[in-house]
Parts: sequence; structure tokens; C-alpha cells
Amino acid sequence: MTTLLDARRDLALEARLRAGDLAPVLDKALAGERLDRRDALALEATRDLRGLAYLANLRRERLHGDRTYYVRDHHLNPTNVCRHACTFCAFARTRRAADAYTMDLAQVEDEAARMAALGVREIHVVGGVHPDWGYDVYVDVVRALRRHLPRGEVGIKAWTAVEVDHMAALSGLPLERVLTDLVEAGLDHLAGGGAEIFAPEVRRRICASKADGARWLEVHRTAHALGLPSNATMLYGHIEAPEHRIDHLLALRAVQDEALAGDALDPLAPVEKGFSSFIPLKFHPANTRLSHLPGPSLHDDLRALAIARLLLDNVPHIKAYWIMIGPDAAQLSLSFGVDDLNGTVLRERITHAAGATTDEGLSKERIVRLIREAGRAPVERDGRYAPVSVSEAAA
Repeated sequence: MTTLLDARRDLALEARLRAGDLAPVLDKALAGERLDRRDALALEATRDLRGLAYLANLRRERLHGDRTYYVRDHHLNPTNVCRHACTFCAFARTRRAADAYTMDLAQVEDEAARMAALGVREIHVVGGVHPDWGYDVYVDVVRALRRHLPRGEVGIKAWTAVEVDHMAALSGLPLERVLTDLVEAGLDHLAGGGAEIFAPEVRRRICASKADGARWLEVHRTAHALGLPSNATMLYGHIEAPEHRIDHLLALRAVQDEALAGDALDPLAPVEKGFSSFIPLKFHPANTRLSHLPGPSLHDDLRALAIARLLLDNVPHIKAYWIMIGPDAAQLSLSFGVDDLNGTVLRERITHAAGATTDEGLSKERIVRLIREAGRAPVERDGRYAPVSVSEAAA
């Protein structure tokens, strides 16, 4: 019996790939076998974007078919004041900057109440590492949000590993206690930012003062051991090299292997452990100290997403962050391994500070239209990828 996936195989294209630079990885990719570092570098080196898309899409469809996820979400950035001075960042400000801001807990609660009234399913909290905040502020922000956003109805995804590392340093508490305090306050999911590129030689040049790659991985490994899922990210298109990107992805894959502890990946189940998704983050050079760089092209964006899908065989979801690459490119990425278009994002500040010209939010209707125009089936999800729209999930 011919399956849908078999019907979508392009044997003529596969024959062409066997004569090109993707030949060394073709059979492994077609069989769904794990790719190694040499395979990954071959994917980085190829100029055959169509072939790369084909292989990534086959793996995407093995995992998800045509299902494409989105969420009604909101980004909350409580402050842009930051003790770090990362060269790639256009968002951070010093205390005395004219456009510096810091929300108090009453403002956080007001925002939470507004989001509850709008029916959001997930709120994503990340901001600057404020030099004057104490440990309790981070916990209190989560607690203030939870007062208006019921657990089980709205997911709270908050704080990056960089912020958690800072909280541990402020309090003198071990990571396990910091993360437990956050969970007890109402945290459902650890944010994935701050990963940038793990390579020390790159990190020294772009974000020398904050937690290094090993510490980022340690924070997420600790969260996973406590049953707290998290996101994973990678900032691409600045001063890093292909091998840095590949080693970054392989490090994430190894941590995910530990989180799954030998269990088979169930890509259609709600995420209860490990990394729920991987999000490549496009570097935007405007208004940063790396503004002389050109930034990634559309070709770079699609390549990063496709390689992620092929290499991260144990991470259930690959997300196209349309805020960074644009809605049209995000729609196109649904043929390059992507199964998640993120969400409505009612207001976004960090990428727009670096010159992003995309909308700050998209309506549910527009996201659904983007997915359907690409020939995919929209599935509205919650923060852990459980479908909340039965009719769309059935599509």
C-alpha cells in the first residue's frame, strides 16, 4: 500500500542528488537515520537548496505530516536595562539611557490581566538582566503573571538560562532550588534565549560577560531533570562559522538525548520533558555594534531551518520565528522542515530594536491563512503543543 509520504517522494530529484554533493548523506537522510558531524558539514557546504529542502521536508512529514502549529501568545519584556553589553544586541540600555524602562509588578499584573482578556494561551517573558533587581523580583514577576493567567489554561514561558544563572549568583542558591522556586511561582517552561553560539572563541567576541555555553547547557539539563521543558535557540548570521553552528546543534542534541533517557520521541504528544522546540534566531545588525555586517539572507534562513530539522532528530518541533525572518519567509519555511509558525505575538520589542520591519503581531486569521496557503493543516496549540482547536487538528 502506498503511503502519503511515498506518494510525495521525488525519485527523479533523488537520482540527481545521488550525483551531487548531497550524495554522502542522501541514503541516511531518506532512511531517517541519525546524521553525524561530517554529514552536517556536508549539509552546510551544499548550494543545492532544493535538495536540502526536499530532505528536510521528508523528515518533517514523517514526524508531523501536514500539521503546522501556532499559538495565541504574547511577549512580555519587563525591562530593557541590562548589565551585559552584547555586541549583537540593540535592545539593552543602561540605567540612565533616555529610553530605558522597567515595569513594576503592578504593571506586570495589568499586562497579565489584559492578556487573559484577550485569550492568550502562552506568555513569553524575557528582558534585560537588570543590575538592580534582586532574586525575588524574578520570582515575583512569574507569581504576578500567574495571579491572572490560570495554570492549565495559559502557559508561562519565562527567563533564559542567562537570567537563571544570574539568579543563582544573586541568591547563592543551587540551580535546582532556583528552578523549583520559579515552578512553584507558576513557571511552565524555560525560555530558550541566551544560547547565541556555544563556541567560546565566538562567545568571547559577542557576549563575553554572560553565562558561557557550558553553563547554558547545565541550566537546561537541570530544568529537564526537574521535569521542566524548555526551548532551545541559536543566533546565526553574525561572526560564526558553519562548524560553530553544527557543534551548537550537536550539543543540543546530546542534551536532548539525556532528557529523553532512551524513550522514543513522540512528536504528536504534548511535550513533558526536554526541549520542546528549536528556534534559529536570525541576527539583525541594525543599531548594534556589529552593524557593519550584512546579516543573513533568505537563503541562510532557510538553510538554518532545514539543517536543524535534519540534525535535531530528537527535538519534536522546529519553529520559524516570523518576527525575525518575516511572514512570507516563514510560510516558505514550511517546505524546509518547519512545523511551527510560533504565534500571534501581540507586541515584540527586542528584534524591532535591531531594525526588524516585520509586523509586531499577526492575527490568528492571518497565521491560519499562511499555513493553509502553503498546503498545510493549521493546529492551534497551547504552550506544550497540546492541540486546543479540535476541528483544525482533525484537518
